[in-house]
Amino acid sequence: MNILTKALLKTGKNKEKYNIIWNMIGSFCYAFASMVLSFLVLGIVGDQEGGMFSIGFSTVGQQMFILAYFGIRPFQVTDGTGEYSFGDYVHHRILTCGAAILAGIGYLVFSGYSPEKAAIVLLLICYKVIDGFADVYESEFQRNGRLDLTGKSNTFRTLLSVGIFLGTLLGTKNLLLSCGMAVAAQILGVILFDILVIRELDTVVWDWKHTQIGPLFQRTYLLFISVFLDFYIFSAVKYAIDANMDDVASGHFNIIFMPTSVINLAAGFVIRPVLTSLTQYWNQKRYLEFTRILKKISLIIGGLTVLAVGLSWLLGGPVLGLMEVILGEIYIGKLTLYKDAFVWIVLGGGFYAMLNLYYYVLVILRKQNMIFGIYLVMTVIALCLAPAMVKWAGIPGAAAGYLVLMILMAILFVSGAWIGCKKERIKG
Repeated sequence: MNILTKALLKTGKNKEKYNIIWNMIGSFCYAFASMVLSFLVLGIVGDQEGGMFSIGFSTVGQQMFILAYFGIRPFQVTDGTGEYSFGDYVHHRILTCGAAILAGIGYLVFSGYSPEKAAIVLLLICYKVIDGFADVYESEFQRNGRLDLTGKSNTFRTLLSVGIFLGTLLGTKNLLLSCGMAVAAQILGVILFDILVIRELDTVVWDWKHTQIGPLFQRTYLLFISVFLDFYIFSAVKYAIDANMDDVASGHFNIIFMPTSVINLAAGFVIRPVLTSLTQYWNQKRYLEFTRILKKISLIIGGLTVLAVGLSWLLGGPVLGLMEVILGEIYIGKLTLYKDAFVWIVLGGGFYAMLNLYYYVLVILRKQNMIFGIYLVMTVIALCLAPAMVKWAGIPGAAAGYLVLMILMAILFVSGAWIGCKKERIKG
């Protein structure tokens, strides 16, 4: 254990470059696994169980991850003055993870799922909640200038848990057992790559006060509600498909939805490393530098989106056809029907990446009320739009509904952030 911990703590000569490289590796591993797991499960155990896995892993489980995560990462990472200690953040996260498990069980009680589906989804909820607990360590790594450790944790935890999950599934074809093994591997990964490692960092403050937990909840609860609503809006069409179609449709939609992970991954490569700089420039009232970085990252995300949409329009049909071949003969002709929907989803993913950048800007400005207001409005729209679009046109309707929601939300975030920046500069 000591040898492993020391190896993880080693850093390169160019610390900033090393941080960026490991952030890219970790983000890629995490996003790639999230993107392809549902696809691989469909190929191994078929439509029915694959659909169960898709709704549990990428929708219900991810929603409970949001509850565990509590939207606090950007707040913790940008807490440069040490207003709250790591001990405060850990104890806060223990409470939110417990709440997420209870909420997940409550959802399953009233879900109407079969016993098998409920058991699979519960294990996937546990897997995602453990992921949410690991995030408090990874956020602290970043706050202490060790983004490389965040990337290493993402990389090795993902490889360990996903490797054991897929190995078990290939060997047994038992999805329930495989999910249980994934949860056990996830726990081991947190111990090896987070808990043991962070104890070696001298800059981490472990002391905590119970009187700090209440104020921390008060400072961040609007961020939590906002992020929780954000994921609902992002997944509203998935919930609508689960409610109005079948597990097979859920599985197929998750396949054509995969490109959103690629765009968010690429956006994360350029957003995460500059968050600390953006925070410092804003706090130091260096508005020119702040604006220059913000415009630069916006242009990069916009360029990536144009590239992704162009490629999906040119190659969407062949890519979906290749997926059909990989999945097996019974899938031939089932996915290529959705080429246009595939392109719409890619475009929607670009808008989602852009709005995420400006979400972080509003967090830096500490505009929690504005963030909450945007998400509240968009949730009402999503509640009405998503079911209507799915009932109207099935999977293509879901893709169109997703695109409309992302465009509207991006408009609100970008305009809100620039207006907020202008007002604060006038004040300051």
